[in-house]
Amino acid sequence: MALPADQLRQVLSQSLSPDAETRQNAERALLTAQTQPGHALTVLRLVSSNDAVDAPARQAASIHFKNMVKKGWAPDPDDEDAKKFLVPDCDRDMIKNNLVELMCTVPPQIQSQCSESISLIASHDFPQKWDNLLPDLINRFGNPNWDVVNGVLLTANSIFKRFRYVQRSDALYADILYVLQRIQEPLTQLFTTITQQLDAYANDIREMTSRLNALRSINRIFYSLNYQDLPEYFEDHMKEWMMGFAKLLEYKNPILVDEDEEMTPGPIDNVQVSVVQNLNLYGNKDEEPFLPYLPQFTSLVWNLLMTVTPHSKHDALATISIRFLSSLIGKLMHRKLFEGEGTLREIFGRIVIPNLTIREIDEERFEDDPAEFILSDMESSDTESRRKCTQELLRAMCRQFEQETTAICSEHVQQMLGQFAADKSQWKMKDVAIHLMLGIAIRAESAQFGVSQVNDGVNVMDFFSTHVYTELQETDMNVRPMLKATSIKFVSIFRNQFSKEQFGGLLPLLIAHLGSPHVVVHTYAAAAIEKMLTSKVDGPNNTKIAKVGGADLKPFLGNLFTALFTIVENPDLNENEYVMKCIMRSLNVAKDDLLDVVSIVLEKLTAALGVVAKAPKNPQYNHYLFESIAVTIRAVCSKDSAHTSSFEQFLFPPFQAILQMDVTEFTPYVFQLLAQILEFRPEGAGLGDGYTSLFPPLLTPGLWERKSNVPALSRLIVAYLGKGKGGNDLVPHLMGILGVFQKLVSSKANEVFAFDLLRAIVMYMPQEAFMPRMKDIFQILMMKLQHGKTPKFVGLITHFFALFIGKFGSQCYMDQLNHIQPGLGLMILAQIWIPRLQTASPARLEAKAQVVGLTKLLCDTPALLHDANGQQIWSQILACTVKIVISPDSHLNAASGEDDDNDAEIGYDASFSLLHFAKRPAVDPFPEVQDAGASLAKAMQSVCASHPGKFAPLIQQGLSVDPKLSAGFEGLCQKSGVQLA
Repeated sequence: MALPADQLRQVLSQSLSPDAETRQNAERALLTAQTQPGHALTVLRLVSSNDAVDAPARQAASIHFKNMVKKGWAPDPDDEDAKKFLVPDCDRDMIKNNLVELMCTVPPQIQSQCSESISLIASHDFPQKWDNLLPDLINRFGNPNWDVVNGVLLTANSIFKRFRYVQRSDALYADILYVLQRIQEPLTQLFTTITQQLDAYANDIREMTSRLNALRSINRIFYSLNYQDLPEYFEDHMKEWMMGFAKLLEYKNPILVDEDEEMTPGPIDNVQVSVVQNLNLYGNKDEEPFLPYLPQFTSLVWNLLMTVTPHSKHDALATISIRFLSSLIGKLMHRKLFEGEGTLREIFGRIVIPNLTIREIDEERFEDDPAEFILSDMESSDTESRRKCTQELLRAMCRQFEQETTAICSEHVQQMLGQFAADKSQWKMKDVAIHLMLGIAIRAESAQFGVSQVNDGVNVMDFFSTHVYTELQETDMNVRPMLKATSIKFVSIFRNQFSKEQFGGLLPLLIAHLGSPHVVVHTYAAAAIEKMLTSKVDGPNNTKIAKVGGADLKPFLGNLFTALFTIVENPDLNENEYVMKCIMRSLNVAKDDLLDVVSIVLEKLTAALGVVAKAPKNPQYNHYLFESIAVTIRAVCSKDSAHTSSFEQFLFPPFQAILQMDVTEFTPYVFQLLAQILEFRPEGAGLGDGYTSLFPPLLTPGLWERKSNVPALSRLIVAYLGKGKGGNDLVPHLMGILGVFQKLVSSKANEVFAFDLLRAIVMYMPQEAFMPRMKDIFQILMMKLQHGKTPKFVGLITHFFALFIGKFGSQCYMDQLNHIQPGLGLMILAQIWIPRLQTASPARLEAKAQVVGLTKLLCDTPALLHDANGQQIWSQILACTVKIVISPDSHLNAASGEDDDNDAEIGYDASFSLLHFAKRPAVDPFPEVQDAGASLAKAMQSVCASHPGKFAPLIQQGLSVDPKLSAGFEGLCQKSGVQLA
């Protein structure tokens, strides 16, 4: 039963209490109430209340309702916990029929929550299940209350954002067409009306602000509707829109400009940004109807750039305007708009240099907000900045006018370097000069691998030796720190252009800069070292080898780790993900030399872990921290598994503390590392006391409720099964493990982990322990196959069947299935297994398991030969098996396709962060079969010899469907030294 209105009001008020216990009790009561029909409607009635006394409760109710919708409108079907909070069907129509009206009658702070709720519902129900939403919104375009108009426009904008950045499909275009047919005309009329009203209300700040905010939302809706293709209606009404855009770009109104405001954009700034975003969209699409307007808008955007201030409030306007000019100047079709030395020089003097020059706000961020400075300036950051966009403009200029741009740029560089040489206080001029070089020197680059092609007209190495190297040699870390950071960035970006010998000279200088008191400088130094350690050169046979190997790094290891851990251990510094990533990469490169320092490294890593476990803040930093532990474990224990006992002694206490504190962000990492150490334990050593005592709590249902735990926990259970003295240690826990299997296999998201457990049970546990349970297991699998058949599940179940047959024979497989239903074994082969192999080939160890299992089916299954149907199935099985063997994509006898550790891009993932350096090693379930293809050929030779003349027609029948199969099988037999009778 839903909470009565008065009680709900009281509980919501208590949820705002500063007293933690009162607040938590109220939150629990709200969670319980959410499961009751009618609760959502009671909440909305409270939101709609006009009693001023209820204002805080109404605000809390609107947030509570939004969270209910977010969690319970379309919960993950695999999330059993979320299903409890499903908004009942009986409430849904009432909510959708009244929510827009409610949004239009509540105060602005509540309106924003209602708007977000509408957007959340619309993301699932619109338009198919909510056909009155768009008419409800459009009908309010003419409302005299601008709060209402802006509310519905913001809501529409939020809904239509889904049309951007998604892959084209018939369903997407159907939704866009549905929206266009209803909104394109009223939206155009509203846009035209408001732009015409600007002059009439020029002296009314409130009226003007409301109208400009509305125009900003209209422009963003226009962007969404035009993102995929130019709609016919907008093509026909191009003139109205372009005239309005032009007016907005030229619009000025002093009463709307706060000259003292430096950070927050004003309403005119925001609407002009939205206009240029639309121009940029059309410019990139090269839409023919837009081309006649290009010269006018190029001039208008240029003029706009001449008026923007250096203040942060104009950053968005400056960056999108520069990006618009870049998109035009880089294309041959627009060359005439920019050609001429005078135009290019003006671009340099009035756009490039002003927007590359360090501003006061940049200096303040460098010192006071280094994280923000790094985010906007770092080579691999996605955040746009004036400097980044300006360098993109330079590269675009080089694409069309490389010779002229290079010459003009070189003049400015020499002039600025001369200014610096004459007066060292003019260091900002040198900083601009370096950024100009970064802009014109690069023809092709990637964030991960650096510069791959440079401008032939620029001598990068000569510029480095003369102007950049000297800055890095300056030992006083307080001298020109911003210029030092730029110099380090130069080294990082051009890392591919340095030789191995030059790296040897650069490393000590970069390590020295790790000692800088300036966060940006030591961060850039760490990032540059990490990038250098992934840099490659061409090796033999088209391979790539690391420029810096373990032997090259060894002389610097002591100073490197001392400097890096000094930063980590400094309590006055925030957790630095670039520093921890550098530690991770350095440990991996130095893996052969870690044994002497492993105890010191582990001590420092676990100390850092103890600090962040108290209050995890930076997920990337935490990920690299656990990766660093993982690479240390792997580097040491892969050389000598006896070292696992030392790691257990060192790591069990902090890991147990994390599990006891229930640090949810860290438990998946801990389970992965526990699995990694366990997998490295010496063969025959068993589990040991620590692991034995840890196992029973791992089957606690609560642990498996957290989606992020499941991959790591299942990996850990598999490791236990693999190391528990042939699986005997876990026999008493078999029912608990099977309970976990049954829970996981019921979920599409987790079924892959269920099969990991099942394959491990079959591979490692004594047959007499689990075989009595196999009938139940097969029944569970058949039920899932009947009700939840997907290509993914078919792949998993057929992989398991192949493994099962390979281990226990084809007759055991047939018996298990035929006990459930007579003839089921052959039915699964004909209707599930063979079609799967005909459409999708397995690879690597699964391919091998399939060949081993299918070979036994072919040679040890008399039931297949009793009638024509069985014989046809036999021929099809042979064709599928040969297809796997001869396919180069199968990589049949290869263990795995691991990434190269030295350049793999590693980082945090919100859903589940797999530790790259703790990956489970591939385990071959059939190590006794050296060559699965040869084994197939020899088995066929044996079965043909025992039944002369019987199998030849079946072989011919199976392989005749594809000449490649016949030729491949013949080649396989020849290679294996086999001749069929």
